[in-house]
Amino acid sequence: MPTETPESTDDLSKPLGKKTKRKSRFNVPLPLLSRAIAGLLGLCVAVLAGWILFVNEPYGGEPMAVVSADTRVSETAKPGEPSAAGKPDAVVPTALAEGEKPGQTVTIIDGTTGKRQEVTVAPTGAKSNQKSNIKPEIKPGAAIDQRLLETSRHGAIPKIAPDGARPSDIYAQPSNANAARPGATRIAIVMEGLGIGANGTAEALAKLPAEITYAFAPYATDLERWVARARGEGHEVLLQVSMEPFDFPDNDPGPQTLLTSNAAELNLDSLHWFLSRFQGYVGVTSLMGARFTATEQALLPIVREVGKRGLIYFDDGASPRSVAGQISGGLNVAFARADRVLDAVPTANEIDMALARLEAVARSKGVAIGSASALPVTIDRIAQWTRTAAARGITLVPLSAVANRAKPAT
Repeated sequence: MPTETPESTDDLSKPLGKKTKRKSRFNVPLPLLSRAIAGLLGLCVAVLAGWILFVNEPYGGEPMAVVSADTRVSETAKPGEPSAAGKPDAVVPTALAEGEKPGQTVTIIDGTTGKRQEVTVAPTGAKSNQKSNIKPEIKPGAAIDQRLLETSRHGAIPKIAPDGARPSDIYAQPSNANAARPGATRIAIVMEGLGIGANGTAEALAKLPAEITYAFAPYATDLERWVARARGEGHEVLLQVSMEPFDFPDNDPGPQTLLTSNAAELNLDSLHWFLSRFQGYVGVTSLMGARFTATEQALLPIVREVGKRGLIYFDDGASPRSVAGQISGGLNVAFARADRVLDAVPTANEIDMALARLEAVARSKGVAIGSASALPVTIDRIAQWTRTAAARGITLVPLSAVANRAKPAT
């Protein structure tokens, strides 16, 4: 007869006929373990997010400028005070421009240097949350002449006063006394791209003499204050107007860009938007725009409007195909064109050689104009060059001193 064998020796001490219970092992519940792992991962993400937001990492990203696609200039602003366009609460919301998207980021690529600048388009009327540690201080002498303002749907834009006074004359800075000497060798330099980078703009203002003319980009925070400071320190100012490059839209200058495919009326409306960005400038120049400035049909109404408003049209010389000179001459519009782009190759050695070539042009013709971008290396080399220019017989002058003036109407 078969007998039952105990499972272990421990069972021998237990009464026969009673089943023994195995001791169960301790098991961690799966839901509890999942929650613990998820919590640990969440903590890691939170620490990483906090590091990105609050740690000053110099290589953590590129500077960004938030701009509104519509600004309004107060018609009652007092001379010398910033207009309502610089105050977010005074911005009147309107519809976004065609093709413009709230929060859209566009890349501005300098056609001369290849330098990239990311610009985010905020919804119209939105306040910028971008802050800068550098705030431009408004200097005396930056008053806006109310006779030279006309109301448009975008805000105040420049005009010729009823008495014939022109913005290009009223806002012109006086030339160095040496510029009037017979046989004086004069050079004007236009520094472009001011306003987008607070550090670069502050560096240019600190290092460059008042005779250097500054061209301000339209997409910048504190734009009116930077312009007022520059004018208060004796610099002539130009407004940069975004125009279509050959590889648009891969290279997009920004909102309201003037396009060869647009009707003239639409481009003129966009031009008025640019003209309302700030006041006190003697003229306008392009931001990129190689295709637009090479297309006579598109450029002609723009140059005509610039002349109608008493401004200088400045061609920065970056595009050899530009027809701005021919159009300006035919329309009797004040005009100037750069003889040399000083930082086409943005290295110290190349900039020094470009400055030397600009001097040679000036000695041959009596006058020369150079254009450059507000890059740190460019600012440094031009600042060094200006310190010794007078000793070599060079007289620095603002752009208005060497521009071809419009002939008075007969």
